[in-house]
Amino acid sequence: MEKQLFLILHFALLWWWSSITISRAYSQNQTDQLALASFKNAIHKDPFGVLSSWNDSTHHCEWQGVLCSKRHPGRVTSLDLRSQGLEGLLSSHVGNLSFLRILFLQNNSFHGEIPPQIGNLLRLRVLVLSNNSFGGPIPSNLSCCSNLETLNLIDNQLVGGIHSDLSSLTRLKGLGLAVNSLVGPIPRSIGNLSLLQKLSLKANVLSGEIPEELSKLKRLTFFQLASNKLIGEVPAGLLNISDMVFFNVGDNQLRGSFLNDVSTASPSLYYLAANDNLFTGMIPSTLTNVTSLEVLILYENNFHGPMLKNLGRLKSLYEILFGENQFQDDLSFISSLVNCSNLAHLEMEMNLFYGSFPRSFSNLSTVKRISMSNNRIQGSLPLALGHLFNFNLVLGGNMFTGEIPSSIGNITSLNLLDLSSNIFQGHIPQSLGNCRQLIALNLSNNNLIGSIPIEIMDLSSLSIILSLANNNLSGSIPLQVGSLKNLGILDLSHNRLTGFIPMSISECLVLERLYLEANSFHGQIPEALRPLRGLQELDLSNNNFSGPIPSFLAGLLLLKYLNLSFNQLEGQVPEGGVFLNASSVSIYGNTELCGGVPSLKLPLCKSSSSKKSSSTKAKVIYVVAGSLLCLDLLLLCLSIFYRKKKQMTTNASTSLSFENQFLRISYEELLRATNRFSETNLIGKGRYGTVYKGILDGGATVATKVLNLMQRGASRSFISECRTLGTIRHRNLVKILSVCSSVDFCGNDFKALIYEFMANESLEEWLHPRTIGQDDECSELRNLRLVQRLNIAIDIATAIEYLHEGCYPAIVHGDLKPSNVLLDNDMMARVGDFGLAKIISMVSTEAIRVQDQGSSTSTAVRGSIGYVPPEYGMGHKVSTLGDAYSYGILLLEMFTGKRPTEEAFGHHLNLHNFVRMALPDRAMDIIDLRLWSEAGDRQQEMKIRDCIISVFEVGVACSMESPTERMDMTEAIRKLHLIKIES
Repeated sequence: MEKQLFLILHFALLWWWSSITISRAYSQNQTDQLALASFKNAIHKDPFGVLSSWNDSTHHCEWQGVLCSKRHPGRVTSLDLRSQGLEGLLSSHVGNLSFLRILFLQNNSFHGEIPPQIGNLLRLRVLVLSNNSFGGPIPSNLSCCSNLETLNLIDNQLVGGIHSDLSSLTRLKGLGLAVNSLVGPIPRSIGNLSLLQKLSLKANVLSGEIPEELSKLKRLTFFQLASNKLIGEVPAGLLNISDMVFFNVGDNQLRGSFLNDVSTASPSLYYLAANDNLFTGMIPSTLTNVTSLEVLILYENNFHGPMLKNLGRLKSLYEILFGENQFQDDLSFISSLVNCSNLAHLEMEMNLFYGSFPRSFSNLSTVKRISMSNNRIQGSLPLALGHLFNFNLVLGGNMFTGEIPSSIGNITSLNLLDLSSNIFQGHIPQSLGNCRQLIALNLSNNNLIGSIPIEIMDLSSLSIILSLANNNLSGSIPLQVGSLKNLGILDLSHNRLTGFIPMSISECLVLERLYLEANSFHGQIPEALRPLRGLQELDLSNNNFSGPIPSFLAGLLLLKYLNLSFNQLEGQVPEGGVFLNASSVSIYGNTELCGGVPSLKLPLCKSSSSKKSSSTKAKVIYVVAGSLLCLDLLLLCLSIFYRKKKQMTTNASTSLSFENQFLRISYEELLRATNRFSETNLIGKGRYGTVYKGILDGGATVATKVLNLMQRGASRSFISECRTLGTIRHRNLVKILSVCSSVDFCGNDFKALIYEFMANESLEEWLHPRTIGQDDECSELRNLRLVQRLNIAIDIATAIEYLHEGCYPAIVHGDLKPSNVLLDNDMMARVGDFGLAKIISMVSTEAIRVQDQGSSTSTAVRGSIGYVPPEYGMGHKVSTLGDAYSYGILLLEMFTGKRPTEEAFGHHLNLHNFVRMALPDRAMDIIDLRLWSEAGDRQQEMKIRDCIISVFEVGVACSMESPTERMDMTEAIRKLHLIKIES
């Protein structure tokens, strides 16, 4: 009986305990599910529907992005929603996911503060919130996450200081707080994080000295403190950390001679940057012991002394940037650089180098750019220059003599040549006409003679600047000037040129600045200037032009500077356009001009109906004569002052810095042009702004992109577009006409970009026509024929190739997709939206890679989902091969009609694999159905099939997962042209 009673009690206890366990497990599962539901409720935008699976019909462990523990069923261990375009707040209930180990939310649009409840996640190992818009301070209780190995908050809007309590995260291997607004000193206690490998604090407002304690971080490989306000000296031990690979302290206020601390103790160091500081001293010979160095950036400091003669021991060097220091030496060190078989950039401008180039200079066969402007280099240019390829040569502001060697024309891939402000003599070599890829040529301020070679005027590749100013050139402007269809700046001023301005100049439709002053041109100001609608500056002063000022100059809406002074012009001055602002117009020294706006203070033009007595006329003549005499004296003084000022500024305006200072349009004018930014004028909306159609006061139709300055990155997008589009010219790139940087009527900052208006809108509207005008009964289903798609694909590839190969430094677009490709009246494609563009030589590695269970993440990934190359998600540098990937995806989308973000494409299937698996037999099964309408008979169908297969092969080759396997734009263009010919 007692035994039976014992068994009953035993089973009762087991039942009670199992009930409690099940109840607890159910409660814990419910806690995680409720926490995830709260997370979803805080999201107000989910463009890709990633959270659509988060509902009660599916267990929360099967929701997209959620991973649960096998050991503890129902408990969430990983939440990965990176790069999903999510917008909203980060719910504080995420702190209830007590088993969470990994949280990936990078590359979204989260805002608000990081909830302090994250400090409750005691098991958390990886926290990556980079490239969002989180604000407020770093939560102080993050220090409670004692298992944290990676903390990445890069590229947000965080404020306040860096907590010293972070030193309690003793397992931390990666700490990324770059690109925020953090202030104050770097805590010394960070030196206690003995496992730390990667430290990135770039682009904040950190001040004070670099703590000596950081030298104790013996496992450090990545050290990034650039663009802060740090002072003092670099701790001696930092550069002796044996595992250091990347070291950047550029753009601070550091001083001392820290290079003395570089030694063989850093055998793996490949990137060393200390630019824009106050460093002094000489380059120590021990630097050449760091044979792993690839990038050495020391420009804008106070380094001095001779250059290392054995710098060539660093055989892996790719980039040497030593400009704007006080190095003083001859050029014999160049001979040793022949050993650097990967050297691409050698920039040592604004130093005190002297002597002449050694013969070995021509053996630098891998160098793509040499910039040694503003030194004291003498002698002649080496005749063997023609042996170099893919070369850019900037040698302005030296003391070179002799003639420009004709062999320079053998560098047929020359992109940029600046020999300005030297003492070159003789004729301009005709052989320069062989340089068919030349985009910028500056030979100003020399002693060149003879006529302007026809071959130079026939270089249609010139797109940035052609400056031959301040020489002794004679003859007339060749008729071939009309071939400069892509040129932005033409400066032929201060020579001995004669004759008329040729009518062919009317073909230079993108010309923005034309300087012809101080020559002996004559005749009337020609009608050929009328078509140059983009002109912003025009100087025809100090010539022999006669006749009236043509009224069409008042119709050039972008013209903001006009100098017609000291000619023989006569008649009435126009009263519209640029002539309304007396400070923008100079007409001194033309004594027969009259009328115009009152501020010009010219006499009234004579009227045939007005008659006065002879005595009255005499009085007027005396008064006018006296006034003119005084005025002439005043004008003479002003002229002398003006000429001196103009002479001083000529070089700056035509130098090869090529910074395009956009002319401004007022907020009020844009308000009128867009009907007060009316919805009826709305063209489209993007990440950083809204685009409106507008009609300017002069009648020009434009597209106006109004930046949403509340959006994170909008101001950087504005600057990026201005810098990028302001220095490039190509028929397949959208042209920016003007900018507006002002305040609205409420005193708020206002920024807008004004572009050419594209009547046929974007490629997006043609590929996916149901996305526009869906409720508009008048809208028709748009369709692009096969040949149109091919032409557009070639146009886009040509534009991207120009950015990659035709610009120096190369420009990466960074956001290539259908909505960023516009179509003009002739259905020619124009690539636009350069808000994410990067000048590639300025892009540094800024990534903390997370390696956990085979996953890898990166910081600050930019672009649009579906078009972003996979390597960007793994922390790789921005590169031209990234654009190649985006182009490949775009090409596949153009001929399949499928977006890369469609629901059919998930984790294991993307557009690239979808097309690759269909090739070649099922290619016609996946094409855009609208292309079937062109298939008539069997022969035509086979022709289309062959064309489609070939196009798909190009798209697949461009969008390979591995960057090194991708087809570049030059090869893509070649293949697409062949496909077009065979079709």
